[in-house]
Amino acid sequence: MKIENVLSGFVPEPRGRDGLAVAVLLARQAGARLEVAFVKPPAWSTPGPARAEATAWAAFLQEQAEATLAQAAELAGDEAGLIAYTHRGSGRGLVELARKRGADVVVIGSAPRGRRGRISLGSTADQLLHSSPVPVLLAPRGYAEDPPAELTRLTLAYRRGRCADAAVKGAAGIAAALDLPLRLVTLVEAAHRRHPLGEEMLTGMRDQAMADLTAAARGQRLGTRVDVEVFEGRSVAAAMRAGTWERGELIICASSGTGPLRRVFLGDTSIKIVRAATCPVLVLTRQA
Repeated sequence: MKIENVLSGFVPEPRGRDGLAVAVLLARQAGARLEVAFVKPPAWSTPGPARAEATAWAAFLQEQAEATLAQAAELAGDEAGLIAYTHRGSGRGLVELARKRGADVVVIGSAPRGRRGRISLGSTADQLLHSSPVPVLLAPRGYAEDPPAELTRLTLAYRRGRCADAAVKGAAGIAAALDLPLRLVTLVEAAHRRHPLGEEMLTGMRDQAMADLTAAARGQRLGTRVDVEVFEGRSVAAAMRAGTWERGELIICASSGTGPLRRVFLGDTSIKIVRAATCPVLVLTRQA
């Protein structure tokens, strides 16, 4: 996967700054162009006596867009491109804009009112995570308040199955583009470990997961350093907590194999990973 054009959706709120902070890190390390977009609603087109009010509303929207992009420019720097785009839905607007601008990734922050240090999925993320033609990068709430100086490692949540090899290849391409080490991790849910048969099953699951990881790391000729680990817990969230995560970590998830080809479509396990993550999460598009 190439990273030459990063598109960051921005709003004049903490979530906008969180997403932009990750986008700036990513673009800087990849040597990519950064474009910051504010998706504004369309103005009314009411005829007759209400036209004056509609004109005032359109002027307000324009002023809001200019002020928002000025704030984004202060955070992103002079080299970032600034775009005001009109659409009824912010997520769908970013999907359209990603196609038109040839973006390689779309970056947004967490929905408001979510837990600090976690990712909450709102309407914008929902629209992107079920239709984006390019990978979607999500920033945890509060990320911009104390971001790392750089991204330091990529971790792919790996599960053997349909599209698994494509996900490994995509993650390796990103690691090469960012000059970062890659780690493959499988999460094992150990809900029945207290029962003797449950412990035996867990051992088998753990051994199989490690064998799958080792085969994935060796079988692709990835050309980058790859580590493998198995995390286990009574749930996906518990398994995530059992793992070690660097401050500059970036997690990568594959889209569901049941989703449309070359689109982002988040599956059940990936949703759980996104919600449990304490660092940014990149969701890949589904590949054949």
